[in-house]
Amino acid sequence: MSDTWNGRRVLITGGLGFLGSNLAIQLVEQGAQVMLVDSMLPLYGGNLFNIAPIRDRVQVNFSDIRDRHSMNYLVQERDIIFHLAGQVSHVDSVLDPFTDVDININGTLAVLEACRQFNPRAKIIFTGTRGQYGPSIKLPVDEEAPTNAQGIYAINNLTAEKIVMMYHEVHGLRGTCLRITNTYGPRHQMKHNRYGVLNWFIRLAMEGECIPVMGEGTYLRDFLYVDDTIAALLAAESPTADGQIFNVGWGRGIAFRDLAQTVIAAVGSGSWDYAPFSPERKALEPGDFYADISKIRRVLGWNPVIELADGLARTVAFYRENRDQYWKAEA
Repeated sequence: MSDTWNGRRVLITGGLGFLGSNLAIQLVEQGAQVMLVDSMLPLYGGNLFNIAPIRDRVQVNFSDIRDRHSMNYLVQERDIIFHLAGQVSHVDSVLDPFTDVDININGTLAVLEACRQFNPRAKIIFTGTRGQYGPSIKLPVDEEAPTNAQGIYAINNLTAEKIVMMYHEVHGLRGTCLRITNTYGPRHQMKHNRYGVLNWFIRLAMEGECIPVMGEGTYLRDFLYVDDTIAALLAAESPTADGQIFNVGWGRGIAFRDLAQTVIAAVGSGSWDYAPFSPERKALEPGDFYADISKIRRVLGWNPVIELADGLARTVAFYRENRDQYWKAEA
């Protein structure tokens, strides 16, 4: 095992959520000193059970990234900051755009300003979304493709990314931005369907219910197992990634109707049928998308390795064992 992370002081915003907790487990196993920051906003996915394997080996601070006083203190003496916290529901961003702007832009600014003033040597790794591209002009989509983000969520993520790059260029803060495709796996919230479409498909199949496949089910997406996503986050620590933007995805697309069938086969129950788009989802639907990941392969040597069937099997096994920790809906 590499000693890259041994003794490194790491801060993860959104650390009790899906990506943050899986990242924290990997970092602790590699010897890092990890602090997790999470506001535990209802329905956002923060869950203390997510860090059960490492609960006594990490620090947890219940703070909101928009709290500048907290951020000013928490970023100090940290070598690497993984900025994963955010509002990640496309539909919620339409229904409540002010909160999306506040968290995804103002929260990002609070983290960056805290670093600029109190820890300018820190490296910041920011996670954005494939939605920043908007409708695809050609497939696969590489980092040079136009960014024509649709919807408040994608626009705000693109804005936050540009702010990270500006702080890198103007203020000298080392920054790397990852545009991440649809990620699935253990520790994802399972209480509602406002984000995490594949995990929601898994829940429906596990309950023997019908999976709704929007439209004709032919739209293509690439889906990435969480361990592969975490490997990309860890690779982004490299100085060769400074000032760079990378796609993080599987690199091949699958149609939603085929995805539903694959989930049902993995679970051993459930069914699927066509369903109409809701007005909100139809307005934000970008069409086919899968990422060109040749740049991150070339620059950082990262490559996804976990096939969909294997990732689904691992995910289903996790939720069968820990269903009570994820199923109950919040009020």
